[in-house]
Amino acid sequence: MSANKESWGSRVGLILAMAGNAVGLGNFLRFPVQAVQNGGGAFIIPYLVCFLVMGIPLLWIEWSMGRFGGRFGNHSTPYILDTMGKHRLWKYIGVFGIWTNIAVAAYYCYIESWTLSYVVHSVLGTFNGMDQEGVAAFFNTYVSIGESTLGIPLEAVVFYVICLLLNTWILSQGLAGGVERVAKVGMPLLILFGMFLAYKGFTITAGEDGAINDSSVGLNYLWTPDYTQLWSPTVWLAAAGQIFFTLSVGMGTIHCYASYVRSKDDIALNAMSAGWMNEFVEVVLGASILIPISIGYLGIDRVTELVQSGGLGLAFKTLPFLFTQWGEVLGAVAGVMWFGLLFFAGITSSLAMGTPWMGFLQDEFNWKRKSAAWSFGLIVLVLGMPTVLFFHYGVFDEYDYWAGTVSLVVFALFESILFAWVFGIDKGWREIMSGSDIKVPGIYKFIIKFVTPLLLLFVFIGALITPKGNDWGAALSGNWELDDSSIIKKLMNTSLHRQIAEATDPAVLEHLQETLFFVNASRILLVAVFLSIAALVYMAYKKRVREGKI
Repeated sequence: MSANKESWGSRVGLILAMAGNAVGLGNFLRFPVQAVQNGGGAFIIPYLVCFLVMGIPLLWIEWSMGRFGGRFGNHSTPYILDTMGKHRLWKYIGVFGIWTNIAVAAYYCYIESWTLSYVVHSVLGTFNGMDQEGVAAFFNTYVSIGESTLGIPLEAVVFYVICLLLNTWILSQGLAGGVERVAKVGMPLLILFGMFLAYKGFTITAGEDGAINDSSVGLNYLWTPDYTQLWSPTVWLAAAGQIFFTLSVGMGTIHCYASYVRSKDDIALNAMSAGWMNEFVEVVLGASILIPISIGYLGIDRVTELVQSGGLGLAFKTLPFLFTQWGEVLGAVAGVMWFGLLFFAGITSSLAMGTPWMGFLQDEFNWKRKSAAWSFGLIVLVLGMPTVLFFHYGVFDEYDYWAGTVSLVVFALFESILFAWVFGIDKGWREIMSGSDIKVPGIYKFIIKFVTPLLLLFVFIGALITPKGNDWGAALSGNWELDDSSIIKKLMNTSLHRQIAEATDPAVLEHLQETLFFVNASRILLVAVFLSIAALVYMAYKKRVREGKI
């Protein structure tokens, strides 16, 4: 008999937990940068289209699959998928829904630990008196596990372990007693902090507190549309990719959360509520903080240069310096709010990542909740420590690319085919509408069956064979050369091999060779974890056969 007796305490708690799962670091760090790099205000058009024809359908698919599997006592994707498709292969496709969460949590909790550390440093006034270069140097020293300003040996490692212990302890308290309670506190605080910082982002005045531009300059830079970008496949791929990041679809967490929903409870409106709450946080709050404040104090040219390295550089290397321009007290408050906001965004997502593994162990091997939670923490610690110790050797980026990007698209593509074509769109539609508090437009039956899978296939193929420089025009005219960012070139380590061949400095050459070693080692480790989970799924299958459950 399964040891899994979890349930949600309330509908509000469920929605906030689901929204917390979706609202993550990418809402504040990735979305504004993606918008700037892909047509500004014009990016919102493909972004909303992808949300409506891919994001919302995937939310309904995953909520439906989760609730359906939960009826049969399944709370993780291997056997949720197995209940919907007769072929035994589906349970192994479901391994993605456990593996992805473990692998992503391994590096995601590291970023989460940065936010916790930076809250402490904001309170202590560590950044007071530093210029922007000083704050950037502080971050580089921190991730290099260099000298600690707190006097704590291996500060980055200590905060990582603290963050993991906190996550694991909360998970050990269960859905209602742990995850739901954190969501009920964390999500309102996140929105409150975000609204304060957005207000500051909207009210920057040139000439005050060192600002060189009004806030309108940053907002115009972010939202002025470049409509020529609408015809670029690259922009549409970027928009579709952002939907994956922002909604946490293709991971298996939504399936797990929804598997604890009662069989006649609404899922259609709940899914919409969680999805639109996420969009509010991302589009309204996320876009009103990072870019407007940075441009207000640094100018467009400097920010344009900084966003080339993504949102992490602005968030950790720049904003702490900009906050100090508001004075020591308000600067400390802003720092606590900004990094506190990121911490709540992070922990409500990382908690969700632990539940599929825990559900699997409780369902299949009768593990107790606390044991399952601590096993998750231990696995993430072992798998994640290389991202901490070898951050500058590409391990972090490899985890992020294969588990946090490629895996999401692959799993979402498979689950959309299973739901619409194997389980059947008619049965699937009835599952979506069962107990629904809203009437879902009939057009979505067509979208789920045809548009969503085709769009997912387009995203995967686009990533697989990305043309050089993202120049789809040249590629489609016959001059197709693969970009180093394509999946094929990534597998071949083309960029690294080229840099090694061109390196003349012995120190640089040594670093590149070590990076190549760690990149390949991290891939082997990820594959080993995937195969280990697949082996456990097989053991669970044989156990079910012995017990007469199959």
